[in-house]
Amino acid sequence: MPKVEIPCYFLCPISMDLMKDPVTLSTGITYDRLNIQKWLFSSSSAAACMYVCPVTRQPLSDEEDGGRRLTPNHTLRRMIQAWCTLNSFERIPTPKPAAAAADKSQILNLLEQAKNSTTNRQLISCLRRIGTSLAAGNVSCRNNLHFGGGVDFLLSVVRKNEDPISTEEALKILQQMELSDSDLKLFFSDNARILNPLIRLLESGNSENRGKAITLLYSAFCVADPAHLIGSKPEVFTQTVKILRDRISEPATKAALKLLLELSPWGKNRIKAVKYGAVSALVELLLHQTGDECRRVCELTLVVLEQLCGCAEGRAELVSHGAGLAVVSKKILRVSHVASDRAVRVIGSVSKYSANNTRVLREMLKVGVVSKLCLVVQAESTQKKTKERAEEILRLHSRVWRCSSCIPPHLLSSYPSS
Repeated sequence: MPKVEIPCYFLCPISMDLMKDPVTLSTGITYDRLNIQKWLFSSSSAAACMYVCPVTRQPLSDEEDGGRRLTPNHTLRRMIQAWCTLNSFERIPTPKPAAAAADKSQILNLLEQAKNSTTNRQLISCLRRIGTSLAAGNVSCRNNLHFGGGVDFLLSVVRKNEDPISTEEALKILQQMELSDSDLKLFFSDNARILNPLIRLLESGNSENRGKAITLLYSAFCVADPAHLIGSKPEVFTQTVKILRDRISEPATKAALKLLLELSPWGKNRIKAVKYGAVSALVELLLHQTGDECRRVCELTLVVLEQLCGCAEGRAELVSHGAGLAVVSKKILRVSHVASDRAVRVIGSVSKYSANNTRVLREMLKVGVVSKLCLVVQAESTQKKTKERAEEILRLHSRVWRCSSCIPPHLLSSYPSS
């Protein structure tokens, strides 16, 4: 079936994706609601309380200040829905009316009440009401909370960690606020002292709080300066590995994998990750990944494993694990092109530095790695680069592998010539 081109006036000018909830600004430009709200919140102009249209750069009216009031374009939405039905696209749902957003005074009043709370019960009540207002009010509430000093206060609640429920509510709000890079960099300042409480939450918090903590920790390290990345504490690695082992939720697992991926290229972080058990945790994670719903986790796991196999310690840990080489090769041609390519890279890294290690090479024969590489070369669906890497590995060790009885006869014909 030929690919259907989406009409340009159905695309959001910000994301260039099909609009699901088109809204029109006073400047006459239409955007997808979620995209324009995010843009207004994150743009540098918002920091100065001045809001402009992304396309025309014209100032927005007071009613559109911070995205509180955006005019739904019902006609365009119905046209998009009809076009989706006609062209067999997934039909976009009709947006439900949003709950009334709390105005600036209400949010600031709730924040002030929370700051002046004398009991945990009062604090929790205020935090929950703020969270409810954020969910209903979207960007305008986030902006008002941000300008009112909400980030500093919420970080102080997490830092104190005096009560698990109030800490959980503060973490929820911080995630809803979609913190800016400058906010996240506060995590590393001496005044904020927020990293240690987050690490403690990873260690002793409940599953939900641990999941939120690892997500915030990953977001913070994404914008961290190289000095902070290079000087990452051992506790960051031990608790991140523990998240992977406990598998508390898929989002938490993904955040932990992305955090390791963010840290690995810097300094001796690969060695630190290996030292605190990352390789064995990744292998065990691969053993438990089955089905299409786990594809992204499997791909991320193999990407991190490839990074860690860039050091001798990582390769040694993978080889010494009883299921290491076997589970990596098992993912080839079973998950996705990305997973196959990364798995072949991992095997290539191990085999390259094992050219004189007959024991490792024979183990790769025994657990089926070599047969799987032959299948990669033979399969028509294999991507060109992946096939070339597999051929290179097979040629490199043809002296040991080519005449082995471990390779099925029907695969020997695909074994590349030296």
